[in-house]
Amino acid sequence: MTTRRFFLRTIGTGAAISAVSLPSSALAASIIKEQDNKLKPVRIGIIGAENSHSVGFGKLFNIDKKFPGVEVTHLWGETEDFARKTAEAGRIPNIVKDPMEMLGKIDALIVDHRHAKFHLEAATPFVKRGIPTFIDKPFCYRVEEGKAFLELARKNGTPITSFSSIAQSNCTFDIKQQLESMGEINHVVRYGPVDLDSEYGGIFFYGVHILQPLMFLFGEDIQKVRITRDGKKGSASLVFKSGLFATLIFKNHAYGWETFVETKTGLVELKSRIPESDPVKIYTDIVEMFRTGVEPRSHLSMLTEVAVLEALEKSALNELWEQVKI
Repeated sequence: MTTRRFFLRTIGTGAAISAVSLPSSALAASIIKEQDNKLKPVRIGIIGAENSHSVGFGKLFNIDKKFPGVEVTHLWGETEDFARKTAEAGRIPNIVKDPMEMLGKIDALIVDHRHAKFHLEAATPFVKRGIPTFIDKPFCYRVEEGKAFLELARKNGTPITSFSSIAQSNCTFDIKQQLESMGEINHVVRYGPVDLDSEYGGIFFYGVHILQPLMFLFGEDIQKVRITRDGKKGSASLVFKSGLFATLIFKNHAYGWETFVETKTGLVELKSRIPESDPVKIYTDIVEMFRTGVEPRSHLSMLTEVAVLEALEKSALNELWEQVKI
């Protein structure tokens, strides 16, 4: 889907100015504010060095400099070795032994643990100080914990977001746009890598990449789920309140994600018609939130995703239908 924000970035400032009708003073103020946000420097701290994503952030901001003025300045790692290797690979200048050492030295935070159960505790001291925070997927490990955390964020006026890079992409937005002209869809089948026994939270670890795009494309009204498995092999059935039925096929040997839909004309694979942008949308949205404070995703959406993952986790143990509770 082509959002207004993406449209303005695509056609350029000149065309954007001609497309809106504002009083000259309001227009000037709007342009100045947008320019200020683009130029506003951002010092980022990262909590978590075990995940390869931390190196990716260092490369993106410090080496490739995709966003001038944005830099990862501080890093805390689960071990000294993790921290050292990540800092070297991402050219991150400062390693701290305690994340609290970052307070007063950063403008934004990225939390990047491999297991979601560590995310919210790590972020809490910074959220209390109003520091905009991106939490790598998935947002958290339990819905109730997430509710309390987001209430704290709202109380302190702290922008928070979290999403899968597979979902928060221009390619997925384009597929969403295609669906608008496909008519009634009866069944969805989505493939993606999932390890139900992962030490990093089972289905929570990679399941978010197979689930979040599904929710973005077809709605978040998932009512109940059921997993069927034989060892590491498995699949999940999801029933939406709308009546839509979805099947998730868990890959164990191959990487990548594919989605098929059953329409009245037959089975159709959903593919983007456009290449992904460079830098990709997820990073643009993160930086924009850091600079403007505008959250690109609703709190309810993040919590609903965790609720579905919790239900899937329960079903992975008993192979019964589990209701999604939010």
